[in-house]
Amino acid sequence: MLALKLNRPLIIFDIESTGLNPRRDRIVELAAVKVWPDGREESRCWLLNPSVPIPPETSAIHGITDEIVKDCPTFVDKSKEIYDFFKDADLGGFNSDHYDIPCLEEELLRAGYALNACARKRIDVQRIYHRMEPRTLTAAVKYYLGRSHDGAHGAEADARATLEVLDAQMKRYPELPRTVDELDEYLVPHDPLNADRNGLLRWKDGDLLVNFGKKRGESLKRLLVNEPNYLKWLVKGDFDADVRAIAQDLLDNGRLPPAPAVPK
Repeated sequence: MLALKLNRPLIIFDIESTGLNPRRDRIVELAAVKVWPDGREESRCWLLNPSVPIPPETSAIHGITDEIVKDCPTFVDKSKEIYDFFKDADLGGFNSDHYDIPCLEEELLRAGYALNACARKRIDVQRIYHRMEPRTLTAAVKYYLGRSHDGAHGAEADARATLEVLDAQMKRYPELPRTVDELDEYLVPHDPLNADRNGLLRWKDGDLLVNFGKKRGESLKRLLVNEPNYLKWLVKGDFDADVRAIAQDLLDNGRLPPAPAVPK
């Protein structure tokens, strides 16, 4: 039984793809372990034809070649099945906030489905590991489970190993929160002034400002009037879906999300 209290299903998953850019590259293997609050588990693994060549240097890492996937279904072919498996579940993985979740989100969007990951609780097991120990999944398996990680960079083996590491972390560190909601807040503390999960857009005095780069401190509304191409860059750029959605809504409708009610 997982040593973490669940209020709804939790899916720990791992992706192997055609490259390192979660916005551009395509999934070739997706493996997931779904855990219910009563302890039941269901494992799924999809081997997919990315419809683009897999670079040899990438195949050298995960072992999946064009020849292996040439007769496999595409992500679009399996998109409804994958969406149905993932809907209404919290999400987790190893480095999943920066790679697996945005990669899956982009593939589903291309297929016409919205994962809406920003509305889910998310447990990036790597964040726990980096806070408590440091570094890779292979090292985490060695440290927490006392064994080597056979099958590293195979999505199914990585997803299963990540779930086992999460369970071991919950048992090793009694000071960690015991629910997904609390653990999500512990790993990425919620700041009500942040309009997106990572705080790239931030509220100040009722105005939504850019919080990074050369435009830091500038108002999105003023940018809409004076530099709309910046908002278009946010929409087309390598940003999380919540940032792109805010910029798109402002461009299309002149609308920002509601400002937070912050006590004075």
